[in-house]
Amino acid sequence: MADMKPGLRKPVFTKVDQLRPGTNGHTLTVKVVDSKMVLQKKRPDGPQVRQMRIAECLVGDETGMILVTARNEQVDMMTPGTTLILRNAKIDMFKGSMRLAVDKWGRIEVTDPADFTVKEDNNLSLVEYELVNVVEE
Repeated sequence: MADMKPGLRKPVFTKVDQLRPGTNGHTLTVKVVDSKMVLQKKRPDGPQVRQMRIAECLVGDETGMILVTARNEQVDMMTPGTTLILRNAKIDMFKGSMRLAVDKWGRIEVTDPADFTVKEDNNLSLVEYELVNVVEE
């Protein structure tokens, strides 16, 4: 295995219920449960008018669900029922709750339908976290 590039390691797949605030680098296989557009506006910043789109998409696996903030071309992949692999996803906090996001350092890809049923009674985005300042003694 001398032709292996250093630094490329096989991703460890995370389950939704293992996600925690302030973490990143997650690779997950999830099913899209629901998707709703929250922002759609045109930005006239260049030769062609670009459209900015943001959708909140509920995705999940057999351990739970979480909201993903999908942007622009990511929105097109967020069709309910689709199975996706989210690579290098990170947790953003929004109003005290977790959102999963895939920025320019990660990617979303459509994959073969997964054979799990989404656990819909464990929505991690409904859990509110309080920001607590930890005082180190």
